[in-house]
Amino acid sequence: MTDQQWQWVASDEALRVAIDEASREPAVAVDTEFRRRDTFFPQVALVQIATPSICWLIDPLTINDTSPLKQLLANPDIVKVLHSASEDLEIFEYWLGVLPQPLFDTQKAAGLLRLGFGLSYRALVEQLLDLVLDKEETQSDWLARPLTPSQQAYAAQDVIYLIKLYALLNDSAQSQGRVDWILEEGRFAETGGRGPLAKFKSAWKLGAKQQWALAALVAWREEQARTRDKPRSWILNDKVVSEMARRMPSNSYELGAVEGLPKGLIRRAGDALVNLINNAPESAQAAAEASFLKPPSSRLRRIAKSLGEVAEGLAAQLNVNVEMTVPNRELELIAREASGEIIQRPRAWSGWRATAVIEPLLEQAKLAIEDDDETC
Repeated sequence: MTDQQWQWVASDEALRVAIDEASREPAVAVDTEFRRRDTFFPQVALVQIATPSICWLIDPLTINDTSPLKQLLANPDIVKVLHSASEDLEIFEYWLGVLPQPLFDTQKAAGLLRLGFGLSYRALVEQLLDLVLDKEETQSDWLARPLTPSQQAYAAQDVIYLIKLYALLNDSAQSQGRVDWILEEGRFAETGGRGPLAKFKSAWKLGAKQQWALAALVAWREEQARTRDKPRSWILNDKVVSEMARRMPSNSYELGAVEGLPKGLIRRAGDALVNLINNAPESAQAAAEASFLKPPSSRLRRIAKSLGEVAEGLAAQLNVNVEMTVPNRELELIAREASGEIIQRPRAWSGWRATAVIEPLLEQAKLAIEDDDETC
């Protein structure tokens, strides 16, 4: 695979030595292997770190003192290089209580350098390094011990070539003045995606109190899933949550009529659920109002579609992949704001996008609305 060596790190002392060496570098490549089957949180099984000269495979199952790793991830003077970092960020946030910063996501960098949007690690390695990586261990049980030589080699390649990609991408970003943009993407990186409420796409059809109840139930389920470390669906599936909010049961008897609701849950938490449904807290009400927007009018859809063409022009001017400007679903949000609606602005609308993308799109949307008004 490569002549670069890797070391297995399975003790607190070995971790300290490895991190001391890694901390001498201006940038390190980072990756994780994990399992997520019957838990809410991913179970970390391996952490890989590489510099241009060495790779470490860190065994979290045998290490007690993780403070050196936390210090490395938080060190403001060392760039942490990851590819498509969202799942790794979730692991580090839960396991170590830290998010790696500064963060250089090579997938985001590829999009900002117009090499391709959403490229997989293997695709980017093949494109920039002209290498085809092995996929044999993709479905491995990474919690098994000992890991086979094949598993170790597979895990090592995920960072050995990542640090090489960083060297190429960073040079290109430096020449194009895009390093700050890429690191800004890293600062805006969040865990959890669009949030659990985003799945309830038909909730706008419900009345206000039903929407509040839905948001309160989803928040309760989220807390239960986190506390018990179980998948959301093990607590309550989406269909049952929606039906509870639709019916608005006022007592345990009415709650029991909700199809699919476990009887044991009614016994344990029925009164609390009924109270939650009928007395949703202000936080749930605010969440519902921000999340359950009515579908846009045909006018707003038409304006949002026209903004897609504007975004393509901006992307060409900026020399980035168009998907890096603003997702299509957010074009409707821009149209809504331009029409006077109060929306919850995505975090990514700040930074370089604020002046280079969002402001021009908002201005164009306002002009389109004015033209539409004059036509009518």
